[in-house]
Amino acid sequence: MRLYDKIKWILGILMIISLVITTNLVDRNNFLRINAAIETIYEDRLVVKDLILKISNHIHQKEIAAIRSDSNFYSIQNAQINNDIENYILSYDQTKLTSKEGKILDELKTNLVELREKESEFVESAYSQKTALLSQFPDIRKNLDALARIQLNEGGRQLEISRKAMDTVDLFTEIEIYVLIFLAIVIQIIVMYNPKRE
Repeated sequence: MRLYDKIKWILGILMIISLVITTNLVDRNNFLRINAAIETIYEDRLVVKDLILKISNHIHQKEIAAIRSDSNFYSIQNAQINNDIENYILSYDQTKLTSKEGKILDELKTNLVELREKESEFVESAYSQKTALLSQFPDIRKNLDALARIQLNEGGRQLEISRKAMDTVDLFTEIEIYVLIFLAIVIQIIVMYNPKRE
C-alpha cells in the first residue's frame, strides 16, 4: 500500500471517529439533562407533594380536634403531630425551592408558629375560646394549596425540559445517520480516487 493510499484511509477513519465522538458528546449532554429533569421531578416535586399531603392531613386532624374541643388530642397526640410537621418542613427545606416556593414555605412556617401559639391559648382557656384558633387554619390551607400548585407547575416545566432534550437527541440521531452516509460516500470516493500519472 502506497503512502498516498494510507493517508486516504487514515483521513477516512479519522472523519468517522471524530463524527462518532462529537455525536456521543452531544447525546451524553442531552441524556444528562433528561436525567437531571427526571431526578428533579422525583426528588423535588413528587417527594415534596407527599410531604405537603402529610402536613395537610395533620393540619386537618388539628382542625377537627379544635372544632370538637378534643382535650385528649391536645394532651396525647398534638405534640407528636407538631414534631412530625416540623420534620416534614425540614425535609421540604432540603429540596430545591423556587423563589416563590421559598416565600410561601416561609409564610407556612410563620402560620404554623402562630397556630401553635393559638393552640396553647386554646388549651389554657379550657378549650372554650376557639375562634382565634379556627381562623388560623384557612391561612395554612391556602399556603399548602399554593405549594401543591407549584409542584404541579414545576413538574410540568421539568417534563418539558426532558422532552426538549429528547427531541434534540432525536434530531442529532437523524443528522448523524445522514452525515455517516455522506461520509461513507466521501470515503469511498477518496479511497477509489486514483489520480492519473503523467
